[in-house]
Amino acid sequence: MDKFEEKTLSSKTVYKGKIFEITDDEIVLSDGLARHREIIRHPGGVVIFAIKDNGNVLLVKQYRYAVKSVQTELPAGRLEKGEDPLYAAKRELREETGYIAKNWESLGYIFTTFGICDEKLYLFKATGLTFDKPDPDEGEILDYFELPLSEVQNLIKNGTINDAKTICAIARSVPACD
Repeated sequence: MDKFEEKTLSSKTVYKGKIFEITDDEIVLSDGLARHREIIRHPGGVVIFAIKDNGNVLLVKQYRYAVKSVQTELPAGRLEKGEDPLYAAKRELREETGYIAKNWESLGYIFTTFGICDEKLYLFKATGLTFDKPDPDEGEILDYFELPLSEVQNLIKNGTINDAKTICAIARSVPACD
């Protein structure tokens, strides 16, 4: 067994909700020690860095109950079971902002909290935007708006935007400044 490998001996679902489940996995480390890992199993999601021809970035603002505050972030959403990430990104962009993109570029993916969760977020850059109309999910209360990219970067630098998925998607799509 490889030095960094952890072999699963058993996995038991201890919680099953509408969005995710939690498993208690019995594992063995490469040195032979047995341990338990509690893992949140999540279907994953998409994040969309949508930038208009004028250089403005589409953002959403919504209340995030887990952190009890309103957060500014890029449009994003959960994958449905078996759903193609690009299809989900197109759906989420339209639902949350009303925009449809002509051009799509994959920015890869990130793991959000891989110490405890298997959530994988696929990042996309969308350009060639045209407005249709927003169609948010039932119970999804948000405002969408746009800001110049430089303002978004300043909001990240000054700590106004703390959303990791937003920061990662922008970092992957915008050349670093010296």
